[in-house]
Amino acid sequence: MSDSIYDIPLKRIDGSDATLGDYRGKVILVVNVASACGLTPQYEALEKLYQEQQAAGLVVAGFPANDFGAQEPGSNDEIADFCTSKFGVQFPMFEKITVKGPGQHALYQQLVAAQPQAQDKPDSGFRAKLASYGISQEQPSDVLWNFEKFLIGKDGRVAGRFAPDVTPDDALLREAIERELQR
Repeated sequence: MSDSIYDIPLKRIDGSDATLGDYRGKVILVVNVASACGLTPQYEALEKLYQEQQAAGLVVAGFPANDFGAQEPGSNDEIADFCTSKFGVQFPMFEKITVKGPGQHALYQQLVAAQPQAQDKPDSGFRAKLASYGISQEQPSDVLWNFEKFLIGKDGRVAGRFAPDVTPDDALLREAIERELQR
């Protein structure tokens, strides 16, 4: 595990090298994304959030993952094309990674260790809905599903974790982002 979340080697969706250190001093919203999920329309709201808050210091960072229902089967090129053509995504996108289980990317190892529980939307029912399909977390700290969100403060600490159904325009997430932007 790296000393800092900023030092973990990453690759952008185009294959170029990167780290979250590229965004040091900014608030970063890390989201594991998928193209064929019921929550995929969140791309539109994530892009809107990014456009609204980018000047204030927010970066949305998308990490495609095929860990949930094989809902991200495409190549990095296919994912990039989908995101730009369907949702006009301009926020930084990274290569497809594993966010839970064997092969979990070092970034997600560190995110989950720093924030083992996601904040659920009050009276959500999302976990119950997944359970009705026989889907549950193997470990309580596992990423639950596509579009779970981790909020990283300007100082590089993990400041929050939000369940997949906490949408980008949800007050719970918006207030947490505002708090971090104002620090």
